[in-house]
Amino acid sequence: MSLRGRIRAWSELLRVSALFTVPGDALAGAAALGVRPNRSTALAVGASLCLYEAGMALNDWADREEDAIDRPHRPIPSGRISPAAALTAAGALTAAGLALAARAGRPSLVVGTALAAAAWSYDLRLKHTAAGPAAMGAARALDVLLGATATAGRDGGGAAHKSPRTGGRSLTAGTSAGASPGAGAGVVRAGVAGATGRWAGLRTALPSATLLGAHTVAVTTVSRHEAQGGSTGAPLAALVATGVLGALVGRRTDPAPASAPASAAAGPQAGPALAGALALVYAGTAGRPLLHAALNPSPPLTQRAVGGGIRAMIPLQAALAARGGSAGVALGVMGLIPLARTFARKVSPT
Repeated sequence: MSLRGRIRAWSELLRVSALFTVPGDALAGAAALGVRPNRSTALAVGASLCLYEAGMALNDWADREEDAIDRPHRPIPSGRISPAAALTAAGALTAAGLALAARAGRPSLVVGTALAAAAWSYDLRLKHTAAGPAAMGAARALDVLLGATATAGRDGGGAAHKSPRTGGRSLTAGTSAGASPGAGAGVVRAGVAGATGRWAGLRTALPSATLLGAHTVAVTTVSRHEAQGGSTGAPLAALVATGVLGALVGRRTDPAPASAPASAAAGPQAGPALAGALALVYAGTAGRPLLHAALNPSPPLTQRAVGGGIRAMIPLQAALAARGGSAGVALGVMGLIPLARTFARKVSPT
């Protein structure tokens, strides 16, 4: 096989066109805290990308016999990628994702490990069970929480960052050589408080994680019928869920607290209006193909509904970021849509 052919095969296996739906998870988690994305947020994004691609490779490895019947053109049944290579890629990408999560701190590693466990459990055990959609929803929710725990603080290094509550310097910042013993004890206590704050980020980002997780559950439920079609109930239920989620994300929220950092200052002015507009984009992106699939549940229209649900992740993430007061982040996430569309013309996201 030529180099171009190998690149094509791996792009299909890893579904690279769907990869653009991943960075917004961590960014939505950061926005929920009311702080700017930082270096640790970037580490969380990298971890998310690796773990997502690991799940894609493992999914095709686990479904290789089923795909040989329903999708013989997929990379493994068509012989373009061996099962061993796909499984090796899944393991290597998982290890890389956990390594990046560890660099963002112990809480991030714990959340990243749970995310990896959810993805592997889904692919190997839960995909064809009633718990399958819930497992996928949990994985997407954990991805948001990974971004939140990473952004909330860094371990070690004496780096300074803004606290979302105090606006002061990092609780992990070191002391000078002339600091008093009492000051040193204060830093130790502050370090413990900083770790607690990172865990508290889970609670703060939980609403955003729940909304993205619920959308994922709806899309995954529809995807279970994309090969044979025939289900009207699944796309209809997903359509209702889309409307509810869009209303929840787009509703006006209380202004950002006065203690929030400068990155959230534009929230009370631009955030609610932008979140409402993006919620409409989300509802339209996911809702239209779901309606078509509900009216005519053929395999092509069902697959199109699943693709629309995957693409709708981006405006949903952007709406959540705007809702958290990060209008600039929201617009940046929306900038991924043209890239996703371009790659989707070459490689299907489903």
